[in-house]
Amino acid sequence: MGTQRQRRGAVSWAILGAFLVVTLAVGQFGAHVTRPALDPWYRGLAKPDFTPPDIAFPIVWTALFVLMAVAAWLVWKSSGWQRATGAFTLFAAQLVLNGAWSYLFFGLQSPFLGLMDIALLLPLIAATAFAFARHSRAAGWLFLPYVLWVAYAAALNFRIWQLNA
Repeated sequence: MGTQRQRRGAVSWAILGAFLVVTLAVGQFGAHVTRPALDPWYRGLAKPDFTPPDIAFPIVWTALFVLMAVAAWLVWKSSGWQRATGAFTLFAAQLVLNGAWSYLFFGLQSPFLGLMDIALLLPLIAATAFAFARHSRAAGWLFLPYVLWVAYAAALNFRIWQLNA
């Protein structure tokens, strides 16, 4: 009995690790695409007064990716893969759009395309939060900072586009 419990515990930690690897990989992709565009392109853009310092972005995004991974793990622990297929599909879709935003905004240096992406991303994140909450209330709540940050990022993206159009 103890061995079976140990195996389940090991599998659970491995699943958490996999969620962390996947979410943090999306973050690394975003950072990889972003870095070359910072100088001179991004720093040369007109930005609104509510733009945070550059150092805030990697700190906040790392924390958000960790929260996303923990939320997904809680859903898996609560419902497993099959019962939460819809929630995990939304989760995967929002990760794709999250990574696409970095490519569109920084890689293609297009605030407009970034804005189009984030307009799809924000409701998808909210849908994921609600889907996760049906399986684990804590998982739904862990998505709240992400929803709020992306709403803020959408306003920032919109204003950057507006100031530089």
